[in-house]
Amino acid sequence: MTEASAGSADPKPPVIAVVGPTGSGKSDLGVALALGLDGEVINADAMQFYRGMDIGTAKISVAERRGVPHHLLDTMDVTQEASVSDFQAECRSVIRDIQGRGKRAILVGGSGLYVRAALDVLEFPGTDPDVRKRLEQEHETSGLPGLQKRLERIDPVSAGRLGDARRVIRALEVFELTGRPFSSFMPQREYVQAAVQIGLDVDRDVLRDRLAERVHRMVDAGLLEEVARLDAAGLRRGKTASRALGYAQFLKVLDGESDVATAAEETIVATRQFARRQLTWFRADPRIHWLDWQDPDLVAKAAEICASQASAI
Repeated sequence: MTEASAGSADPKPPVIAVVGPTGSGKSDLGVALALGLDGEVINADAMQFYRGMDIGTAKISVAERRGVPHHLLDTMDVTQEASVSDFQAECRSVIRDIQGRGKRAILVGGSGLYVRAALDVLEFPGTDPDVRKRLEQEHETSGLPGLQKRLERIDPVSAGRLGDARRVIRALEVFELTGRPFSSFMPQREYVQAAVQIGLDVDRDVLRDRLAERVHRMVDAGLLEEVARLDAAGLRRGKTASRALGYAQFLKVLDGESDVATAAEETIVATRQFARRQLTWFRADPRIHWLDWQDPDLVAKAAEICASQASAI
């Protein structure tokens, strides 16, 4: 039985989640809702866990937070690997703490699986370093096609969804450890406790231009210098951080394999592709309440949705 269905004489107000594609204004809306609803923000952007990854992730500044407490920002070194299961435990602990102090918990981010891990009934299978290492070595020696064919035999659903080596290896590892297909662990659309999701609906042409402008601002703000500092701190050793948008492209500049203009253009293309994937992910969730990202009454309408959902429990 979930917390939401367990019943309580004093039910907690729903967790609020602000979701949508990168560059749509989620951080600003999260802060505005927190100020209006006596809330605190929890970061659900996987790349904003990392200390020092500020410019390239468009991390909200202290001034932009406007005094609102923000949780799960700057919690990891770039050499550490982010884990959805670890985030789930940490995030739910923070939510309990915030609610225990009578505040509203407001989750903000575009990392879809992390949002689902926080909000939904979702089980994470364990890991085994030896199994993972063996599969990684097999990938290095024989390539991805053989691993993909094996996954097709045991878990055709996952094979149809997963295309990169890291996720294919994870799916094979899970099957070896549990005897269950990786797809059987996919999240169900069932909240672990009452929640309301606000999605920012974007004009895609405007967003395309906005993302390009944002990347150029990042370059002007010193993205290459930030990548160089993080490279010295071990960025390349980080399996998660080194793949972040912008950072992977500008590492090639440091290596003399690219130039700033090319890296910026590659980052723009990759960011636009990422935004499309985010929209596809969130559009598949019928529970999300979509609002126009440029509506002058956006904050008031979002607050109204949150209030109506709270009164319904």
